[in-house]
Amino acid sequence: MLLIKNGHIYDGAPAETADILVDGGKIAAISREIQATAEMQVIDAAGLIVAPGLVDMHVHFRDPGFEYKEDIISGAAAAAAGGVTTCCCMPNTSPVADNPETIGYIAGKAMGAPVRVLPFGAVTLGQKGAELTDFAALKEAGTAALSDDGNPVQSAEIARRAMKLARECGLLIVSHCEDAEMVKNYAANEGAASRALGIPGRPAIAEEIMVARDAMLAAETGARVHIAHVSTAASVEIIRKAKAAGIEITAETCPHYFALTEDEVIRQGALARVNPPLRTTNDVEAIIRGLADGTLDAIATDHAPHSDEEKALPLTETSGGMIGLETSLALALTFLYHTGEMGIDEIVARMSVSPARILGIDAGKLAAGVAADIVVFDPGEEWTVEPERFKSKSRNTPFAGMKLRGKVKYTIFNGNIVHSADTR
Repeated sequence: MLLIKNGHIYDGAPAETADILVDGGKIAAISREIQATAEMQVIDAAGLIVAPGLVDMHVHFRDPGFEYKEDIISGAAAAAAGGVTTCCCMPNTSPVADNPETIGYIAGKAMGAPVRVLPFGAVTLGQKGAELTDFAALKEAGTAALSDDGNPVQSAEIARRAMKLARECGLLIVSHCEDAEMVKNYAANEGAASRALGIPGRPAIAEEIMVARDAMLAAETGARVHIAHVSTAASVEIIRKAKAAGIEITAETCPHYFALTEDEVIRQGALARVNPPLRTTNDVEAIIRGLADGTLDAIATDHAPHSDEEKALPLTETSGGMIGLETSLALALTFLYHTGEMGIDEIVARMSVSPARILGIDAGKLAAGVAADIVVFDPGEEWTVEPERFKSKSRNTPFAGMKLRGKVKYTIFNGNIVHSADTR
C-alpha cells in the first residue's frame, strides 16, 4: 500500500489538503488524517501538488521503424519523468499504423511500459491521403483515435468521408491542419523569421484555412474533430467561434507555442524547427488567452524525437520537431502559472482532466475506486533543463539550459511509483 500525506489535491474539483491511500493499483480512500501503518510506503507531499497523472494526446514514439530516435519503452520512461501517465502515439511509423497488426504490435509492446500508451490509427492508407483505412478494424484492434498527423489530409472530399465514417464508428479524428501546397517543406514562419534567414516561410494562413475547413466539415458531418498543435491567433478565433456555434470541435496547443516565438528559430536554427512553426508574439499571446478561456482544451507535447545527426543538418534540410515530455509541466507552470495567466487547477484541467474527457478514457481524476495514476509536483522548485539527463533517447530541445519553475517529484501509475525525482 502507498499513502500520500498532506498534499494539495487538484483534479477539477475545489482544491483541498488531504491524504490519498492507494491499494491494489487503485485509490482506496481520500480523506484527512489517514493513519500510516508499518506496511505502507509513505510519501510526504506537504507543500506539494497532487493531481491526476497527465494525459498527453500527441506524442511520436517512432516505434516501429525508427527506434534509433525513440521506442515505446524509452518514450514511456520520458513520459513518466514528466508526470505523464497516459500518452497517445501518432501513426507515422514504419510501417504506418494503418492496420490492425501494427496497432496490435504497439499495444503489445506498451504492456511492458511504465505508463499507459495508446496507439492512434491512420486515417488513410500509408498516410497518403487517398484511401481510407478500415476504421472498424482499427477500433477493434485498440486504436484510441484516428490521425494522419505529419501528412495532413489535403482532400476535403476524403476528409469529409473520413469524418462521416468516424462518426459511425464512434472515433475521434485528430487533424493536423496545414495546406501542403502552401507550406511545402519550409522551415520557419513566413514573416520576420523567414526574412531574416532568407528562406521561404510557412504562412499562418496555411494552418487557418485547414482549421476552418475541418470546423465546417465537423459541423456538416456531426463528427467529433480535434485540432492538433494550434499555433496562430486566427486559428484560436476560428475554434472559439466554432464552439460558440455548437460544433463538436476540441483543440490542443503545445508548450513551445506559448513559450517561444519565431525569434528562436533565428537564434537556435534546427533545434527550434517544428511543424507548424513557431509564430509571432501576437500569436503566443492569443494561444495563452485561448488556453485561459478554454477555447484550447488541452496542452500536448507533440514529442518528436530526432537524432543528433538529423538535427545537425542545415535548417532547410533537417526534420521538424522537438522533444517535450520531460519539460511540458514545468513549461506550463513557468509560462502560465508563475506569470499569473492561469491557476494550478486550470493547468491540471488542460493537461489531464480535459484530454481524458476528449479521449473518453478512464483517467484524469482522483477518486476512491479509480486507477491510481497520480503526479506529485512542486510548483515552485527551480531547475535547469539538462537534456543529457533525459530518459528520452533524443536530445532535440530548444529549452536546453533554460531555468524552469515546477518540478515533478513522483509519478505513480496503477499504484506503482514509476518516477521519483530522488532517484532520477
